[in-house]
Amino acid sequence: MSETHKNGPFSNLFEMLKSGQIDRREFTLRALALGVGMPIISFVLRSEDVAARGGRQIGWGVAAQESVGKPAEGMDGKTRGEGGELKLLQWQAPTILSPHVSTGTKDYLAASPVLEPLMNYLADGTLIPNLITEIPTAENGLLAEDLKSVTYKLLEGVTWSDGEPFTAEDVVFTYNWIMNPENASVSSGVYSAIESMTAEDELTVTLTFADPNANWFEPHGGTVWGAIYPKHILDVEDAKGAHDSFITNPIGTGPYVVESFTPNDQVIYAVNENYRDPAKPYFASVNLKGGGDAPSAARAVLQTGDYHYAWNLQVEPDVLAELEKGGKGTVFVAPGTSVERIELQFADPNTEVDGQRAEKNTPNPTIGDLAVRQALNLAPQRDVISSKLYAGAPGEPATANILTGIAAMTSPNTTWEYNVEKGKEILEAAGWVMDGDTRKKDGVELKVTYSTSINSVRQKSQAIIKQALEEMGFNVELRQVDSGIFFDGSPGNEQNINHFYNDMQQYTNNATTPIPVAYMIGWYAGPDGENIAQASNNWNGQNYGRYQSAEYDDLFEMVRLETDINKAAEMFIQLNDILINDVAVVPLVNRAAGKSAISNELVAGNIGLSDFEVDYWNIANWVTQG
Repeated sequence: MSETHKNGPFSNLFEMLKSGQIDRREFTLRALALGVGMPIISFVLRSEDVAARGGRQIGWGVAAQESVGKPAEGMDGKTRGEGGELKLLQWQAPTILSPHVSTGTKDYLAASPVLEPLMNYLADGTLIPNLITEIPTAENGLLAEDLKSVTYKLLEGVTWSDGEPFTAEDVVFTYNWIMNPENASVSSGVYSAIESMTAEDELTVTLTFADPNANWFEPHGGTVWGAIYPKHILDVEDAKGAHDSFITNPIGTGPYVVESFTPNDQVIYAVNENYRDPAKPYFASVNLKGGGDAPSAARAVLQTGDYHYAWNLQVEPDVLAELEKGGKGTVFVAPGTSVERIELQFADPNTEVDGQRAEKNTPNPTIGDLAVRQALNLAPQRDVISSKLYAGAPGEPATANILTGIAAMTSPNTTWEYNVEKGKEILEAAGWVMDGDTRKKDGVELKVTYSTSINSVRQKSQAIIKQALEEMGFNVELRQVDSGIFFDGSPGNEQNINHFYNDMQQYTNNATTPIPVAYMIGWYAGPDGENIAQASNNWNGQNYGRYQSAEYDDLFEMVRLETDINKAAEMFIQLNDILINDVAVVPLVNRAAGKSAISNELVAGNIGLSDFEVDYWNIANWVTQG
């Protein structure tokens, strides 16, 4: 490690902590102000705890910081476009390319070669600059010490792919576009902490927050929430028409432009000739092919070598191991915060009110009963699902928590149990008595619909859980929906996760930032239920299950304002525990951040799989071996 890194600001801060000059709270706040990710901070504090107890201190430096600005592997001597075609296989095909109205990772992925955020995350949560000159910190004067304002200095000379200059006005416009209710943006909850945003000059943007905000970086960090939109394209008289065109052919600052796009099938990208790095991207074109299934995608990389990369391999481990013997590629698994879960619908999906089913104030007669949810929570054989359908522990363990993978925020207070007989007892005591093959209460049959995307692993999970539920006396109707429809956020699509016109639905989601406010917003109702997916917001509210808890909402609003990260971590644990104790969701497996097939032709080290970024976030750095 160089002397520069040994004596860097974070290393000095760590020395102050060890010597007792500052306490843990001060260390945490200052580290955040330096742009250090929460996972690193948590790791350092844990290692210091070990030392304080007389144990062996974990050797720790600032190695993660060394990767900031580090040249991509294998880039020496490479020139723009010499790599030919990069072939990506994404079995969940993209539908739209406008991330601020997207609801599925498949769409965030497809937009990421074109649209970019101001900052990106390394896998450990550390921020790195992308469209800005440096990460704002208290030390460089760009982040207020009270965490109530932040200033971004934009890179000079960046242009949109059509040649127009990228300026501070684009950043401000994006914020205003997201917060305009007419656009029904899924990102509005994340950006709502911002009180105002001002373009000080062409390359300077200042944000202010109504309250101190330890999560100041969330709106503009990462490819999920941070995409900047071009003002000159969308701020026109026919704004809706402009965005309708943008959905299929966005103008961005990224390394590629869309050459052709067939929704639910294929995207072809060509090099953005106006991209700011004249040596990148290495590949002349990208062929993102959608459709099929996860096993076929894995086979096309690992066995036949027809593709370079296959995303999200939700495939049984023995199948992957056999395919890997083909010798054309390897399976890469990265631990993370993703949780395969069963979401529960608290509104009645079978009753229509004001033109919509699952209306937020119409209780679900089955799922609305806590006893039903408690019994349902006892049905999944999580250990069997983990070991037989996923990689098993430790890579993809069974879990009782919906927030996991961030050590400081993972609850130690929860457990899971598989117990059909106990489920029967709970239902019987609550008045759900057997009537033929199923239970009834007050004339209501214990019938549930259980939906998920078409995927062999998910269908096998459904079968395992259905069997246990039927033993308890449930009438279970399984539904499978094509992933292109299931994860498509279009307002007219009644089979997607937003509408959630079922009692149960299964899929995976993950924390997209190291301080997981944007993740836990999924159960926040908000004032007058404004965050609940409903017709008035084109079903783009983040709370799909229509869960409403004053206790949860109050605590969520508090954690958004908490600047003591140790206290915030405790509050996130409490939020998790509210959901688990109320059975607002049924977690199954803590899935890997990435489980992808990577061709032996690629430099795997350049593919930065992380829960905080989508897989193609740094596609400008992807190259072949040699």
